[in-house]
Amino acid sequence: MSTRVAVMSIIVERNGSAEPLNSLLHNYGEYIIGRMGIPYREKNINIISIALDAPQDIISALSGKIGKLEGISVKTAYSGVITDAKNN
Repeated sequence: MSTRVAVMSIIVERNGSAEPLNSLLHNYGEYIIGRMGIPYREKNINIISIALDAPQDIISALSGKIGKLEGISVKTAYSGVITDAKNN
């Protein structure tokens, strides 16, 4: 199975959604290359970037689950880097 490198941009507008978001990210942790969170206190939001290397269906599933959380927006950008999972 092939994997893709992608970046998810997540905006958390509702603090109560942070715990279910962190739980989801923990469940997909084996695919996460890195994570950066920036609290934007003046606007009372949090901005999170997640770098992933995962099969396309895994990336889509995670994005869909995150998008269903109340008070959270997510967008995914895909790179052209596709690798055979055996060669990771």
